[in-house]
Parts: sequence; C-alpha cells; structure tokens
Amino acid sequence: MKSVCNIAVELIKSRRAHSSATARRLGEEMCKELKTKVLHLLPPTSNGPSVQQEGHPDVAEVLSCTVKALKEGHVVGVPTDTIYGLACLAQNSEAVRKTYDVKGRNGHKPLAICVGEIQDIYKYCKVKVKEALLGDLLPGPVTLVLERSELLNTELNPFTSLVGVRIPDHAFMRRLCQMCAEPLALTSANISSCTSTVAINEFQELWPKLALVVDGGPIGDHSRLGSTVVDLSVLGKYRIIRPGCALSSTVNVLEHKYGLSEDSGQE
Repeated sequence: MKSVCNIAVELIKSRRAHSSATARRLGEEMCKELKTKVLHLLPPTSNGPSVQQEGHPDVAEVLSCTVKALKEGHVVGVPTDTIYGLACLAQNSEAVRKTYDVKGRNGHKPLAICVGEIQDIYKYCKVKVKEALLGDLLPGPVTLVLERSELLNTELNPFTSLVGVRIPDHAFMRRLCQMCAEPLALTSANISSCTSTVAINEFQELWPKLALVVDGGPIGDHSRLGSTVVDLSVLGKYRIIRPGCALSSTVNVLEHKYGLSEDSGQE
C-alpha cells in the first residue's frame, strides 16, 4: 500500500511539473507562431493585481506577444476604456492600409492615434492648449483633434492637416504604447458603419484578418458611444466632432475651467 501511495504522489508531482512547463511555454509558442488568436488578460482579484492561472499567459506575456505582432506590421484587436479597437503602428503605412481593409473603411475617413503619455502628444501634434488641459482630459474617453506635426507618418490621413489623439484610461493600452515607443493607429473593432463592440465575440468575423485578439473581458461602457471627439486645433476654441460618452464632463472642463468657447464655424 505504501508503494502505491508513493507512486500516486510522484504522479501528481509529475503532472504539476508538466502543467507548469506548459504554461511557461505558452507565451513563447504564441509569440513564435501566432497560432493562438485570442490572448486573455486576467481579471484583477478583489484585493490586488491579477493572478496568473495555469494555462493562461500573464500580462507581460500578452504585452510581449502584442508588441511583436505590431512590430511585424500586423493588425490586432485590443480593449480600450470605451469599446474594443483595432490597432497597428501608425508609422507603418502598409499596416495602416491593412487596417482600412480589415474594416472595409472608406479611405477618406481618418484614423486616430493612441499614445501612452501626455508628453508623447507633443511629438506628433502641435498643441495650442495648456498642458494642464490635456492632463484634465487624458487619460480618458476623449479624442483630441490637433494639428499634426511633421514627425507623424505623412501617409496616415494624408487628406488632412489634423489628427485625433487618444490616451485611453486603460493600463494595458498605455503600457502597449510605451513598449512600442511609437504611436498606434486606432479605430473601432467592427466592420465600418456597424455597431461598436464591447466584447471580443462581437467582432469575431474580423478575427481571421487579425494577428491576435486581446480579450480584456466585457467593457463597462455598454452605451457603445466611443470616445468624445473634440477639435482643439483653433486657439481659444473647441468644436465637438462626436458627442461620445464624455460630452458633458469634457465641455465643462473646456468652458468653465479653461474659458474656451465653442466654434460654431460661422465666422
């Protein structure tokens, strides 16, 4: 009986070791071959950060795989603070073209860019508002339309001198931008003109065209309105391009804290 127990214990240890090794290899395999289409971000525990589960890569592995896919010129599906998005490197013209193809998007509709820090905005945009204003709105569900700088890819939205810029209030997305060390082109994860998505299964028809999909779970903003888009390219003025999900709070900051007036476009 004792020998049977010993054998059972050794069997359990062997299985645990095999399972742990499988979990460690998982991230490497995904990065190497990109065969695993969906990478799951683990939800945080009730009293702390996310805890790795066997068979699931941790956040660092998901970030590493996503950065690798982006650097190789692929388009990926990602969570944001408002809706799910499609992202590629904004400085990679071929990847930008792929993004339009994936969505079936009209080539004359612009793509926004996404950066990790407020200081990054100054690299790719000409800013005419106070830095404190940027800090009051970002990170958050707001897209600021500013005059583009010469550093931004000229083949991204070549039909306009402006560009929308986002810093989502989403830790994964901010870290992804920081690790890429360049802006992402970002648009909603849906076929053009269709409903915005708040869960990965809602844009499953796009998966075959994506290198990978990052599953951040259902997104809380079930209004599906997306970010509030506001043009700040004219000194002392603002113009709402899309009301989005943060209209009231955005206008309150612009008018009451910084004294901007709405640009009616009639001047």
